[in-house]
Amino acid sequence: HRDMLSGKPLVIACPKLDDTSPYVDKLAQLIAYGELKSITVVHMEVPCCTALVNIARQAIADSGAPTSLESIRIGLDGKIQERVRLTN
Repeated sequence: HRDMLSGKPLVIACPKLDDTSPYVDKLAQLIAYGELKSITVVHMEVPCCTALVNIARQAIADSGAPTSLESIRIGLDGKIQERVRLTN
């Protein structure tokens, strides 16, 4: 948590249990009005959590802002499996 959250705002979502369309709209507004330069999506390796990356991609596109996106996938053992910069 210290490595990924220190000094950064946090948004929590569950694409398996919730309607995700409001997530895209809200995140797009946060990006546009908050002038976010980057977003890091930290998600578990399970398929439903991977949808968070797609939500962030769509929100960045909808915002029209030049925002970079990084994806960090955490395994069920709690270790980082993959860290990928998806946009610059």
